[in-house]
Amino acid sequence: QVQLVESGGGSVQAGDSLRLSCTASSRIFGTYTWGWFRQAPGKDRELLVRLSRSGRTTYDANTVKGRFSISRDLAKNTAYLQMNNLQPEDTAVYYCAASITRELSQNVDFWGQGTQVTVSS
Repeated sequence: QVQLVESGGGSVQAGDSLRLSCTASSRIFGTYTWGWFRQAPGKDRELLVRLSRSGRTTYDANTVKGRFSISRDLAKNTAYLQMNNLQPEDTAVYYCAASITRELSQNVDFWGQGTQVTVSS
């Protein structure tokens, strides 16, 4: 069973940046699909951005394209979500996730515990 542990959330001002980390208990980020979700209060969990099975970065939420990006450090078993120019509407709990064989938009096998990001205007 793969475990994903997130860190890096916090409270920031609009326009600030944060980098979230997602560390896996085994080497998965070179073989699994993975990416990031968020869930704001009263809203459904939404898929933001992911690495597809073809190895391409795919944005599923236009609201973050151009501001958020993903990367990985295979030696550290860690994936990252770089968030720039944060806005109050970005306030949510952010989750990393991974899928063994399918696209993340179709299936999630492993979830991070979530980390709170709060953006003040």
